[in-house]
Amino acid sequence: MKAGYTVALDAMGGDFGPEVVLPAAIQTLEKRDDVRLLLVGREDELRQRLKTLGASENDSLQIHNATEVVGMDESPSRALRSKKDSSMRIAINLVKEGVADACVSAGNTGALMATGRFVLKTLAGIDRPAIISALPSIEGHTHVLDLGANIDSSSEHLYQFAVMGSILASAIDNIEAPRVGLLNIGEEEMKGNDTVKVASHLLAESALNYIGFVEGDDIYKGGVDVVVCDGFVGNVALKTSEGVAKMISYYLKQEFNRNILTRLVGMMTMPVLKSFRNKIDPRQYNGASLVGLRGIVIKSHGGADVLAFENAINIALIEIDKGVPQMISSHLESLLSERQQD
Repeated sequence: MKAGYTVALDAMGGDFGPEVVLPAAIQTLEKRDDVRLLLVGREDELRQRLKTLGASENDSLQIHNATEVVGMDESPSRALRSKKDSSMRIAINLVKEGVADACVSAGNTGALMATGRFVLKTLAGIDRPAIISALPSIEGHTHVLDLGANIDSSSEHLYQFAVMGSILASAIDNIEAPRVGLLNIGEEEMKGNDTVKVASHLLAESALNYIGFVEGDDIYKGGVDVVVCDGFVGNVALKTSEGVAKMISYYLKQEFNRNILTRLVGMMTMPVLKSFRNKIDPRQYNGASLVGLRGIVIKSHGGADVLAFENAINIALIEIDKGVPQMISSHLESLLSERQQD
């Protein structure tokens, strides 16, 4: 990897703010000597918390002051209009100005998308940015988009999501031709609404490796690298996945704690359980990309802990290294040119 990655961190965003962001930043820098992190937030509070953690500003860890914070329940329009000195806005501005290569925030998703779109603008050929993240599957993971940025997407939007998802999966996973599936209520051509049917036709006519309609369970079974859907459906699927993972964990603990015998069995199977937990642990997959912007913005889960936020930072570093926005822009030009010729 090249040296000199700079990432702006919205240190005040999310449910826990500096309590999570600062330790995650410190842990990242302990593992990487080619990274510079910019902590954006109320500088007095951040300096005091760094001191509590036994750390201080240096060449690799710097503070950029921001006097305001976007609330987790604040409307995107109000945040965009009235919070111009928020930690979220300043962090994205640093990307716009070229001071940072990427921004990571656990803050309000709507406000982050609105601010990112306003400040960084969308790539040529993209009407709407989308949120994409990896979910665990039998084969490793599956990239899914949109996960909540657009709740009413047209067929053309779904086509654009597929293009961006395919390019990102290719860059991140080093897959030459990622398998792209369109989420539907069945694999048969006659199923689904008019929007997904028209989108399917557009994808079938494209140069993408489109494999047709897929169902919800295909996200986890494997056989597809990128699953495309509108944000309403994608967000429901994501939250359902998180709920199922928590339910499985809850019932496993409950069963193993039933009596002395089950506790003993639990101790004997602990290595297997730990391995299983790591494979489905949502923290390992934390860090969703706001693809379609002219810059890298990574959304961390609002309730992320230190490990999860550190993973979101790592996602940003991978996208910087791969030059994901530039790759999407370059591939879009050729794909759009092919469509116009057809």
